[in-house]
Amino acid sequence: MVDAHRTFVIVGGGLAGAKAAETLRAEGFTGRVILIGDERDHPYERPPLSKGYLTGGEERGSVFAQEPAWYAGAQVELHLGQAVTAIDRDARCVLLGDGTSLRYDKLLLATGAEPRRLDIPGTDLAGVHHLRRLAHADRLRQVLAALGRDNGHLVIAGAGWIGLEVAAAARGYGAEVTVVEAEATPLHQVIGPELGQLFTDLHRDHGVRFHFGARLTEITGQDGMVLSARTDDGEEHPAHDVLAAIGAAPRTSLAEAAGLTLASRSEGGGIAVDASLRTSDPDIFAAGDVAAFPLTGWGGTLSVERVRVEHWANALNGGPAAARAMLGQDVVYDRVPYFFSDQYDLGLEYSGWAPPGSYDQVVVRGDAGKREFVAFWLKDRRVLAGMNVNVWDVAEHIQRLIRSGEPQDLDALADPNVPLASLGG
Repeated sequence: MVDAHRTFVIVGGGLAGAKAAETLRAEGFTGRVILIGDERDHPYERPPLSKGYLTGGEERGSVFAQEPAWYAGAQVELHLGQAVTAIDRDARCVLLGDGTSLRYDKLLLATGAEPRRLDIPGTDLAGVHHLRRLAHADRLRQVLAALGRDNGHLVIAGAGWIGLEVAAAARGYGAEVTVVEAEATPLHQVIGPELGQLFTDLHRDHGVRFHFGARLTEITGQDGMVLSARTDDGEEHPAHDVLAAIGAAPRTSLAEAAGLTLASRSEGGGIAVDASLRTSDPDIFAAGDVAAFPLTGWGGTLSVERVRVEHWANALNGGPAAARAMLGQDVVYDRVPYFFSDQYDLGLEYSGWAPPGSYDQVVVRGDAGKREFVAFWLKDRRVLAGMNVNVWDVAEHIQRLIRSGEPQDLDALADPNVPLASLGG
């Protein structure tokens, strides 16, 4: 039976929120658990939206974090399709859009992020898309199939992970694809220029056209439909649909209005939390894409106090960590950031955090030309991040090297004949 004397409220219907609710029950919490999501769908995982579900390889039902019936069985109260409009910290309650007020003893903010919008003429046309929610993927999947049937053109603004994964999916359907990117290579903010050419070549081998060093300035159309996309260097690209894949911004408006401390821009923005994912209010926690958390145990290699990570593993692990902290357990959330990507016949895993400017050397182990290698980003011979491409069962070793903060023998690091497990760390 639920003990109504204690109520934990979770704001956010994504993976972090779902895993937090699951963990509360698994850890024996008998109070009320209320999960509020502004989407009508049950909580789901986001990677399939640009991977298996978008390509048609996975069914819609496979994306959900739990079977819908689980919530009733676990006595988790769902408020789907509902937005939280305010947090009253003094009264310890949240206000919903329909006027409902819900009291909490502990509150978890797992509000995620939202796609950044193109601020140019033509974004109101029917063929302009974003990809963040399941409804977006539902629509985009139909669009890509239609483009493939009709030899249609998709223009993608942004060559980050979402842009490249959608490009691969679109080519799988047979659509023509042009990617417009302001930097000189794809994925500049994640892997830097050293390995960006690898992804340029990969996608060009599959028929994708790139237009680097440019930004979209206008989307032209007629009768509400897209006709072309223009860039700031005077080029005009034929287009039937346009995808804006220019990043995401943390959804911090609730936290900001409630007076919670936010992270700095250099830390990625978001809600500032401590190592237990607690905010500046001792009864409010944050997890997932919206939380900026300290990374500890990295041997002093980080250049900022906190980082904000927009990846599946952060939601998967951060939600349970926050739930345990809400229960009063000693929690130190120090997971090495991790994500994966699938594009055509290339699969990869990335561990760590090494944006441009934070490292002074890149070491490659294996054959990058054959797209079968491990790359390491280092500063002062210390590993900040590693990416294994079509090489498997090494992520744990890479993360161990990152955590150690120890200087590495660069020759051994680059030698595939030297087991990673034998390196210092």
